Amino acid sequence: MTHSRFFKAGAATVFATTVMTLSAAGYATEAVVYTSNNVQVIDVALDIAKDKAPNLNVQRVTSGTGALMKRIEAEAAKPLGDVVWGAGFGTMAAFKHNFQPYNSPEIKGVDPRFVGPDNLWAGTNAHVMLIMVNEKQLKGEEAPKSWQDLFAPKWKGKVIIGDPVTSGSAYDQVYGIYKLYGQEGLNKLAANAVISKSSGQVYKSVANGEYPVGVTMEYAAYAYVAGGQKEIHLVYPTEGVFVAPEAVAVIKNPKNGTEAAHTLFDLLLSHDVQEAELVETFRRPTRSDINVAKLTKLPNLSDIKVFETDPLRAADEYKEIIEGWKKAVEAAGK
Repeated sequence: MTHSRFFKAGAATVFATTVMTLSAAGYATEAVVYTSNNVQVIDVALDIAKDKAPNLNVQRVTSGTGALMKRIEAEAAKPLGDVVWGAGFGTMAAFKHNFQPYNSPEIKGVDPRFVGPDNLWAGTNAHVMLIMVNEKQLKGEEAPKSWQDLFAPKWKGKVIIGDPVTSGSAYDQVYGIYKLYGQEGLNKLAANAVISKSSGQVYKSVANGEYPVGVTMEYAAYAYVAGGQKEIHLVYPTEGVFVAPEAVAVIKNPKNGTEAAHTLFDLLLSHDVQEAELVETFRRPTRSDINVAKLTKLPNLSDIKVFETDPLRAADEYKEIIEGWKKAVEAAGK
């Protein structure tokens, strides 16, 4: 997930465009999706679309979220896309003038927390921010149970996190910790943490045994659990996890018309797609009619304590929080 603050860096990203024909017998309708999701996530959704909308030909345009938003902005007078998929709510809010409302029949199945204002967008999945532990590397230490536990001196140099300056998911994590513990919390976290420019390196490093503890996303950590790595443990902090949803929206005046855009929007928000994404890519659904605990070893969101943060406010407060983080890092001598 990438927020509006990364737009400049993402604008130079090269676009990758692929055409997928969903009906061997030809097609009646075309739709273009702009997405920052990876190939596996996209393929899972479009495989289901083959059955659900066999006459829909979907063209995917992939790039970083920032670059895609810049492209949509540049194409506003003559849109070349129909739907955008995969951006965080803060990013969606920054570019809301480029989307048109749609009260999809699929929205009734979505948790109201994950529906954007005026039906301008809806959440397709929700990232849960938590603590990932490699129990083999604890060396007799008790695993942390809370965000505050990460401030203890014993974790100095043993906990890895992403850099919120370059990573949207790391920003969501740091933002939540700031809301819980203020600048003092950032100071203590920065003093202990090894900071990675790549948020993807966090879960890889913990899984490889380089660090015993990491702050990361649930789906990324759970992939190792599902893969049979028994030493990997997911900790849902006692203060509550932070939840960051990703969205789908209809681009204003969609290239191929409202009907095609709505068809694709409905598919991406549907029960079938969200359930498949959970089972195959471990993306937590935003729909409340999917039993996550029955399909995986993950708990249902209703059984997890959530520390509520406002993604729109998080986007507005970005400069303030990043300045606080930079001060904390500097004070830690990093």
